[in-house]
Amino acid sequence: MSVWADRRPLPEVVGRAVEHEQVSGLLDDSCLVTITGAAGVGKSVLARAVLDERLARQGGTVVRVGCWDGLAEGGLTGALAEAAGLPATALPQALKEQGGTPVTGARTVARGASHPYEPPRPRPRPTGSATVAALAAHCAEQRATLLLDDCDPLLDECAQLVRRLLRAEPTLRVVATSRRALGLPVERVVEIPPLPVTLGEGIAGPAVELLATRAESAAPELLVAVCEALEGSPLAIALAARQLDRMSLSQLAAQVAADGPLSYSGPAPTARHTSLYAAHAAGYALCSPTDRRVWARLSVLPGDFDPWLAGCVCASSDVPSPEIDASLERLRRASVLERVREGNGAPSDARTALPPRYRLPRGARDFGRAQLREAGEESAALRRFRQACAALAAEAQIAWQGPDQQIAVCLVEDEQHNLDAALTRPPQDADDALSALEIAVSLWFQWGACGYRREGRAHLDRLLLLSRGDTPLRARALWLAGWLAAQEHAPGAAETLLEQAWAAAVMHADADGLARIAHAHGVLALYREDTGAAVSCFEEASEHRSRDAWFGPGPAHSRALLAIALSTVDAEAARDAARHAWESRRSDGDFWLYSTVLYARALTERAHGRPDAALRACRKALAAKKLVGDPLFIAGARHLLDGLRHEVRAARKGAPAPADGGTTRWWQRGGAARTAPFFSRLRTGS
Repeated sequence: MSVWADRRPLPEVVGRAVEHEQVSGLLDDSCLVTITGAAGVGKSVLARAVLDERLARQGGTVVRVGCWDGLAEGGLTGALAEAAGLPATALPQALKEQGGTPVTGARTVARGASHPYEPPRPRPRPTGSATVAALAAHCAEQRATLLLDDCDPLLDECAQLVRRLLRAEPTLRVVATSRRALGLPVERVVEIPPLPVTLGEGIAGPAVELLATRAESAAPELLVAVCEALEGSPLAIALAARQLDRMSLSQLAAQVAADGPLSYSGPAPTARHTSLYAAHAAGYALCSPTDRRVWARLSVLPGDFDPWLAGCVCASSDVPSPEIDASLERLRRASVLERVREGNGAPSDARTALPPRYRLPRGARDFGRAQLREAGEESAALRRFRQACAALAAEAQIAWQGPDQQIAVCLVEDEQHNLDAALTRPPQDADDALSALEIAVSLWFQWGACGYRREGRAHLDRLLLLSRGDTPLRARALWLAGWLAAQEHAPGAAETLLEQAWAAAVMHADADGLARIAHAHGVLALYREDTGAAVSCFEEASEHRSRDAWFGPGPAHSRALLAIALSTVDAEAARDAARHAWESRRSDGDFWLYSTVLYARALTERAHGRPDAALRACRKALAAKKLVGDPLFIAGARHLLDGLRHEVRAARKGAPAPADGGTTRWWQRGGAARTAPFFSRLRTGS
């Protein structure tokens, strides 16, 4: 029969079959198994379920001590002896033999409450080895498994006691639950994550199963939506489910999907489990002042992040930059942060040198944001975050014009959630609005070259309204908005924006800006099939010697589009323009330019009776464009490729070419445009 110190009924466990089997297997072979995980993830529930099943098979007893259950510092051994039923006469005699006295802490941690952080003190004077030996022998005689539950407030004392117990009786079995490991050599650690929301396409996961037990006749998509917003946290799901007594599931789904903290609460065996806030407050109280500040400032980051971004947001006079990395690791070991990607050091190849990436779960983020707001630091942290994102976007812009454009694509992919937040969060003032506009302008290649034109226009239209000054940055934004409108077949909007951009470029004597405007007018002419105007505009843009190598398509791309404009009217001029475009490239990794040049060659060769050469060029163009994206171009290239294949087959058979030979240009295939914003899609990387 199981013997539990608190005599509470054992709860059922949902979705922990793998972890249950893992802990059970380790406990058969290891003397110490520690279950770690974030606040509210179900560590204690799993430990109790494992031990209950173990006792049903093997018999014996379980001796549980909760370190947060009103236990005085230094009183762990006495509490364990009392829970184990060790005769009261054994302890004084053992202490007398060692010449010691019972140690009682001057400070008591009330049930469910947390105590403020204090600098580390010398460890409490240990009780005598005879006392520990007597306790170990008694537990072994009773075939007792020890459960040290919620070790966090007494982590060092727990580690010290377990070490001495196992030294006295190596056959003992100890299970510990904590947000961090005890750090003993014999320890086997099982880290349990939040519950999976889905197990594959259309398959509900354990998190949905947990919520479904409390929601009758619920729509599966609403259950999934709630669990995704709660990130699979069992405590959060249980607290949210209690709200179904006063609201419908659809109302609950809308509420949890909205920004803002989850303030749900409800009865629980311990005070720190009555709400997510209380659960995180207990761990926050155990952190050092530096780690508390880092935790609070990280709350402005909506997605995962690397140490550089964390340093930009967190570093200040009270948190030196060199301490950030160590603080991140401490918070990770305390199960506050999740590490979503391991770092791989600093190899010589910069492309593969990846720093670790961390993530602050929603519950911890909400709690940290409350602390940041209470400290009056929220505004400054948000400003630092947007400035850091502006630096990230500028770095991506430079990488785009560097040796490999895929580096820029991967950088934007990694920072997807952070860039989205920096673009969409309301600016605090005019300077903050300029930082947001700078991000949108630096990401010109993401909007115009990788196919997210509609999203880029939406950001620019909104931010231009908030940035009214006649600045060079605004002039660039006007041109970029006009260029994207031209690509989106919106000539009216494009002409208006390009006219404003022209006036701003003249005012700032920006020759590069005037060349970019000519390029955009060439795109408008090309799309309306005005070959003469397109050739004139692209020739003007391509003859300009750009002084700003980082922003905009540049003369080489203008030459590539010139080749497309000439492809059906002058084969030699088109081939010459394509050749000069590629010869003027900045790097061999310019896949955007390469794909455009090859597409121009394919159009030229096809228009002048060389379908075999056109087919080869089109295949290469499609392969190059896939490396950086743009479904509109890719769909157009595939359409051309299909037409060329038919032409080649017909030519080999001596038959006339098909009527539909893929003559439609890529920009005329409107059905292939991006329909979902880049920043709203699922991550494909870390």
